Amino acid sequence: MQIQDLPYPDPGVPDARSGPRFLWWLWRNQLGGQLKSLAWGLLHFVSVSALPFCVGLGVQAAVDRSGTRLALTGALMLLCGTGLAIGDTMLHRAAVTNWITAAARVQQLLARKAAHLGSALTRRVAAGEVVAVSTGDVEKIGWFVEALSRFTAAAVTVVIVAVGLVVYQPALGVVVAVGLPVVALAVLPLLPRATRRADVQREKAGRATELASDTVAGLRVLRGIGGEELFLDRYRRASQEVRHAAVRSARMWSLISAVQVLLPGLLLIAVVWRGIGLAREGRIDVGELVTVYSAVMILTYPLRHFEEIAMAYSFSRPSAKRAARVLSLKRSTDTDGTREAEVPGGDLYDPVTGLLAPAGRFTAVVCGDPDAAGRLAERLGGHPAEPDRSVLLGGVPLDDLPLDSARTAVLVQDKDPVLLSGTLRELLDVPSSGAVPATDALTAAQCEDVLDALVQGSLDADDPMDARITERGRSLSGGQRQRLALARSLITDPEVLVLDEPTSAVDSHTEARIADGLRRLRSGRTTVVFTSSPLLLDRADQVVLVHEGRVAAAGPHRELIDGDSRYRAVVTRETDEELAAADGMLLDELQELEEIEESA
Repeated sequence: MQIQDLPYPDPGVPDARSGPRFLWWLWRNQLGGQLKSLAWGLLHFVSVSALPFCVGLGVQAAVDRSGTRLALTGALMLLCGTGLAIGDTMLHRAAVTNWITAAARVQQLLARKAAHLGSALTRRVAAGEVVAVSTGDVEKIGWFVEALSRFTAAAVTVVIVAVGLVVYQPALGVVVAVGLPVVALAVLPLLPRATRRADVQREKAGRATELASDTVAGLRVLRGIGGEELFLDRYRRASQEVRHAAVRSARMWSLISAVQVLLPGLLLIAVVWRGIGLAREGRIDVGELVTVYSAVMILTYPLRHFEEIAMAYSFSRPSAKRAARVLSLKRSTDTDGTREAEVPGGDLYDPVTGLLAPAGRFTAVVCGDPDAAGRLAERLGGHPAEPDRSVLLGGVPLDDLPLDSARTAVLVQDKDPVLLSGTLRELLDVPSSGAVPATDALTAAQCEDVLDALVQGSLDADDPMDARITERGRSLSGGQRQRLALARSLITDPEVLVLDEPTSAVDSHTEARIADGLRRLRSGRTTVVFTSSPLLLDRADQVVLVHEGRVAAAGPHRELIDGDSRYRAVVTRETDEELAAADGMLLDELQELEEIEESA
């Protein structure tokens, strides 16, 4: 896989049983790139490590006054320099490719999981945690996957050099061969503590990110109640905790770095001390001493990769664990289905509540519990929070359809829709039937003032479709965001459109016009609206009251408001006491009428 080939046609099915298993799965799935990186890494490190032997041969040739050997050494050094340059260039290229492709694979997996889970994702994992996994954690995971092949090349080079020194000069080579494992493994006792501190730092950083996300999302409300300073103080405290945790983690890594510098230095001193003694005894030549000394000094370069891989694993392991946790989440229903991909039509029926939305009609649903209404709306779209009997569309269970087909057939817009950043044209560029133009959808959703606000807020956009929308549409009011989201849903023109409180943030005059536009544009298409607004209810073909999880009444709005006290309580928001008082007054009036009739 090359960078230009991204994204992957299919990122695969990850092994999300644990963080280490997920890292190993990523490494195996880019084995070709890892082998390339290993090969170029070996060329680079071996070329670097061969230079000391060339220097030793050159010094000995000069001592022996051998011009032929000196020329041969120069040619050998030129060959090593060429290998070093080519190996370093290609190793960097292969390493960057591995890092980007690994990160891209993880991001694709996360995006696919988010698309499969839908709104269930944020119910199981905090939004800030999802953001942290898809940004910072992805970088750390890619770092370890990429660094593994470079570490392997460095480890193989260290072994080759150690064996070469033993063969070249056994008296000093044994000292190096014994000292190198000590140098390489000395940091292992420090790694568990460093890992724990890194985990604490990451956990506190995740909480700070989540708090910052919540603060920004609710900033307008916080300002309205004067609570922004309270939340800012909380974030300041959280950021200070992150800083303290980062300092504690950095202390451990600085200690590990110091050990990685100190021990090779001690090994170098031991080699020089032993080498000088052997040279005085005449057991080694000057060139051999220079070779061994230079080789040990050069070995500090590949040995640094031992520290890097330890640091990369310590940081990537908790990141991989969090990513695996998200990727291991399952939908309550199968996404593949048991039927062929199709978009059925007909009545929408929920066997759990008994709700029936006739095909081609405008059905309004009244539910006194907003949370229950949200769950029911998700059920109608084939996204139940818990496994249960499937909703039927034209007699076909939505759970038996592939997820893409179910989503094409039934579109659900929740009560808090999200506007993605970009231009309005990009926002409205959604999969659709093509039967509803953007202008008609915007008109039906009463977005004229929204378009004017977008043009006024854009410096270089005369056409409203080219005006940019900020992240989540925070520059717009709640009602404006609702109307743009409604227009986006209308453009898709699904077989069944389910809207959960689509006009809760708009004024009554605008709401009345939206109700007329919605009824007109969705004429002949099945539309289900969860609302308690009399303006929408009065324009519905049928109103259904859902009480305590079951359909309690159905009929026109005016009949239900007159004949069903439970319906009237939800729509008019009357309390039990007010209802009792109203019923008492009605009984008194009836008694008075009866007395008048008897006296007459």
